[in-house]
Amino acid sequence: MRYPLILVALAATAPLFAQSTPQIPGQVDATRVVAGSYAADPAHSLIAWEVNHFGFSDYIGLFGDVTGTLTIDPANLSAASVDVTIPVAKVTTASAGLTDHLLRAGKDGAKPDFFGPEPGDARFVSTSVTPAGNSAKIAGNLTLNGITKPVTLDAEFTGAGTNPFSEKGTVGFSATTMIKRSDFGVDGFIPLVSDEVDLEIHVAFEKN
Repeated sequence: MRYPLILVALAATAPLFAQSTPQIPGQVDATRVVAGSYAADPAHSLIAWEVNHFGFSDYIGLFGDVTGTLTIDPANLSAASVDVTIPVAKVTTASAGLTDHLLRAGKDGAKPDFFGPEPGDARFVSTSVTPAGNSAKIAGNLTLNGITKPVTLDAEFTGAGTNPFSEKGTVGFSATTMIKRSDFGVDGFIPLVSDEVDLEIHVAFEKN
């Protein structure tokens, strides 16, 4: 007689299990995007960079603590604008020695091999947005190492909804682009370390 009782107990608890399954807050659904201004969430925004090392392998590093603003209206996406600041001084890699190399001064007063010990923040400011479904081309100006050049991002809308912890409306985007570091005066060890740098950008914005 134990089996019918077990079946009854399982049937009674089944709704509890169903309710405990968490729902992902963000969905790729443009109707969830609320028009207005947003601020980047530094704790959940990263920019990865990738260079080729000696022709043997690709090497990846990260910039974190991204700050900035987004203004967006889902009814007029071409009018959207973004302004993002990246603290280059907080660059990180999997090797403490390499991270130190990126930020150390040049020997005997010479130009640093890469960023130097006190690099200024990088900044991207959009100049136009060309939407295409859940994707967009975002043209803008990138300032790095004190030099400003035009850059175009291939962006993708990755989700919108309410963050259950901050209880703020949140939208997320990813983007990719390629820059030449020599354009920005960061030209150490070219071509042994590639001039071309692939950037992969992931930023979450919270509603103000």
